[in-house]
Amino acid sequence: EVQLQAFGGGLVQAGGSLRLSCAVSGGTLDDYAIGWFRQAPGKEREGVSCITSSEGLTYYEDSVKGRFAMSSDNAKNTVYLQMNSLKPEDTAVYYCVAATFRPFICLYGLEERYGDYWGQGTGVTVSS
Repeated sequence: EVQLQAFGGGLVQAGGSLRLSCAVSGGTLDDYAIGWFRQAPGKEREGVSCITSSEGLTYYEDSVKGRFAMSSDNAKNTVYLQMNSLKPEDTAVYYCVAATFRPFICLYGLEERYGDYWGQGTGVTVSS
């Protein structure tokens, strides 16, 4: 069974950086698209970014473009989300999700309904 473990969240001041990690077990990155979603207090969960290692494709939601970057390390079966220039509105619980690979699944962002396996969330708090 595929399991995802997300970690790396914390408290940071506005303008600071954090790197989230999503460690995948029970499967290999080439078989899945890995996405990050976030849910802020009182708001619906939203997609943030997505990566397919096999295609080398990444997607970023408009509000994080230029500030966030996903990467993958197939040897470690781990995906990273480097978050720079953090803003208070980035405060949320961040979840990583694995979706069975299909071509271009990340092209316009990963739809929540395609998520097969979800990790536990990791909290990010950005203070102003």
